[in-house]
Amino acid sequence: MKRTPLVILCFMVCCLVLPSVVFAQTDTTKIDIPMKNGKVNYENTSKNIAGKAELFKRASKWFSRVFPDQSEGKIIVDDQAGTISGLGLFKVITSDSGNYYWLKFNISITVTDTGYTYRAYNYYEKPIEKGITNEYSKIEYRWWDYRQGHPWSAEDKRLFTGLNNNSRTLLASLKTIMDK
Repeated sequence: MKRTPLVILCFMVCCLVLPSVVFAQTDTTKIDIPMKNGKVNYENTSKNIAGKAELFKRASKWFSRVFPDQSEGKIIVDDQAGTISGLGLFKVITSDSGNYYWLKFNISITVTDTGYTYRAYNYYEKPIEKGITNEYSKIEYRWWDYRQGHPWSAEDKRLFTGLNNNSRTLLASLKTIMDK
């Protein structure tokens, strides 16, 4: 008969602890990732009086410094139109055990006489971890489920935080060069 209070105590502890464990697995804290037409899209337009030629030179220098491994076929530079387009790539570490994702995306910079527009869009993610197919897939599928409270894995929060932080850091580094 003395076991009854112990059983009740264990049951109460489980009832108190279990909800916090379940919440930890489905933590979908809001991450401010900008969207346009249902797609991840970082975009910024800045006014600048430096002139089109100077801004284009700065943007080209920034692109080659930030993405030095771009081959001639992966970057399109049009001096006349004032556009630079290419692929961006960065790594987001999502676990202490070494799992990570490659995030690949398109970048376009358009320079005019009055400023420039930066755009990072068309994001793809590629997981690098045991048991996962290592193919690129559109990030929006995973992002949609995460926002609906259904993350695909416990690492999703780190993935989307990394995507957002890296994308915003890229934009900030461009602004630093362009707004000299």
